[in-house]
Amino acid sequence: MSWLNKVRNALPFTPKRDTPDNLWIKCPSCSEMLFVKDYEDNLSVCPHCEHHGRIGADARLNQLLDAGYELLPAPKVKEDPLKFRDSKKYVDRLKAARAANPHADALTNAFGKIEGQKAVVGVQEFAFMGGSMGMAVGNAFVAGCERAVREKCPYVAVTAAGGARMQEGILSLMQMPRSTVAISRLRAAGLPYIVVLTDPTTGGVTASYAMLGDVQIAEPGALIGFAGQRVIQDTIREKLPEGFQRAEYLYAHGMIDMVTHRRDMKVTLAQVIDYLMAAKAAA
Repeated sequence: MSWLNKVRNALPFTPKRDTPDNLWIKCPSCSEMLFVKDYEDNLSVCPHCEHHGRIGADARLNQLLDAGYELLPAPKVKEDPLKFRDSKKYVDRLKAARAANPHADALTNAFGKIEGQKAVVGVQEFAFMGGSMGMAVGNAFVAGCERAVREKCPYVAVTAAGGARMQEGILSLMQMPRSTVAISRLRAAGLPYIVVLTDPTTGGVTASYAMLGDVQIAEPGALIGFAGQRVIQDTIREKLPEGFQRAEYLYAHGMIDMVTHRRDMKVTLAQVIDYLMAAKAAA
């Protein structure tokens, strides 16, 4: 018997404990290792560099709405209208996305109150096929606006998307004018439309309902734009400025109204709604 085995037999070694591999998370901005519970308690914001991590629709709704809100049913749409297939069938991609996410598609509506102020809130789920805008997202957006008109309250859209859903082709692009018409109905009813831009908001979503708000609010550091930076840089053949397409850059150049930390978002929305609805009542 080797000396190592003799030592092992002589000493009271305890069995190796299994440690869960999901106790820590690495901040994508500063690379600091964070205890998951502390990170989530801090609203998924890094306590060292203030990087705002991406969060799901349910977490967002819980952060913005008072307790007791109502999830609105997802409108039914024809799935895979173009019988699209790339490396996988579109129906298989939808099944995989639904298996990994709590909701049927990338936009979820809820009706409730924000600090006592009535509102319908629609939240995009980037984890669902990149938050892409297809017929289901378009129908959900229109349904959210219609519910807001019935409730005589604002519609708040929280955007997070890579753009239009290519598997639905022109039917996806048609959601851009449909959402614009829905917003015009809100305005005809004298109701506010408020947009909260989160990371990332790009493509056809930015070219439609994401930039049509009466008030545009963004989270710090959020990527907001239409085309990608590399595409723009190769097209204009110029180096883009530092921080281009980030929330702070857009705010400095007048494209959005404010950049608000996640911990202050609920209070800020309540104040904006109170002001806008008071103005409506006075009118």
